[in-house]
Amino acid sequence: MNAADTKDERERRWRLVLGREAPCGSGLSGADQGMDAALEALYNRGDAGRGGGGRSAGLGGSAPRVARWLGDIREYFPSTVVQVMQKDAMERLGLHQLLLEPEMMEAVEPDVHLVGTLLSLNRVMPDKARESARSLVRKVVEDLERRVAQKTRSLVQGAIDRSVRTHRPRRVSDIDWNATIRRNLAHYLPEHNTIVPQTLVGYGRRNQGVHKDVVLAIDQSGSMASSVVYASVFGAVLASMKTLRTSLVVFDTAVVDLTEQLTDPVEVLFGTQLGGGTHINKAIAYCQGLIERPDDSIFVLISDLYEGGVRAEMLRRIASMQAAGVQVVVLLALSDEGAPFYDRENASALAEMGVPAFACTPDVFPELMAAAIQGQPLTAWVDKQKDA
Repeated sequence: MNAADTKDERERRWRLVLGREAPCGSGLSGADQGMDAALEALYNRGDAGRGGGGRSAGLGGSAPRVARWLGDIREYFPSTVVQVMQKDAMERLGLHQLLLEPEMMEAVEPDVHLVGTLLSLNRVMPDKARESARSLVRKVVEDLERRVAQKTRSLVQGAIDRSVRTHRPRRVSDIDWNATIRRNLAHYLPEHNTIVPQTLVGYGRRNQGVHKDVVLAIDQSGSMASSVVYASVFGAVLASMKTLRTSLVVFDTAVVDLTEQLTDPVEVLFGTQLGGGTHINKAIAYCQGLIERPDDSIFVLISDLYEGGVRAEMLRRIASMQAAGVQVVVLLALSDEGAPFYDRENASALAEMGVPAFACTPDVFPELMAAAIQGQPLTAWVDKQKDA
């Protein structure tokens, strides 16, 4: 590409970013005109007279027009960009009500953020739109399951198998070399610069049956929408494993046990009710009643920790769980959305108790569960992830 081509491309991009009043670039042609019209509809220059620069929101609220616009952006932009533009349209222009129209469901690009929006509208959704919404949610859920199921089952089952220690490992791959070296340091031969292991330490194999109990407690407040979607899918995957007994509880100011719906994560999602207050302490109290074998239990709390109930009691219950032998995991978010908003005072209090509160992306969650099942110190695990 020569210098003139580079300059033209640069001006073309600035023209698309800034809109028709851009001080650079010539007229657009071909597909660029359609792309510019789609951008103009969402990010027009309606605020320019008030000193704003670039584009600003201005897409009209007509359902047919919005449906055409959704089709246009799917034609001109890749799906990742389409999802961002859809999210902007929902947040900046208040188009949530338009999603109650079945034809709108057919025009949008399915993604996790859109599922969260649909779930927040679940209680006001007319029957004619509900089936379309279910189809869209199921498409997203099935895609997520394909992406995460195999890795989750493999890592979690491997962690269950390796949680048993033996001095007679069956295979070389079952030997825990670090533990074996530590156990045999007394048998170091300096003249040969080696250790002669008299005792092997390895990983055993569990018999069939339930070996670990997992309790997932999910905050339903509006900011946790993506986390609710991912956690429901992971909950269904974990529930499909015979070596685990998985429970799933969602909460706001009330607590709802959705364990019986875990065979179908879509049913789980439509059993949630996003938005409203938060009573974490009440949810933890309910989950405590589900834990029958503390030493073989993992409690996963997914919440931004903004407590509307009794804060001191919430912290006391978590400390009690931990003291009883439960592996406690606190996730501020389970999503790809970056740094979440959360109650820093409660997160600090948990950290002082040895329970780190941190955000986790869906691709790392299977590794986190494997570490928790093996009883690894989660503070060290989190530090390792930061260094990676």
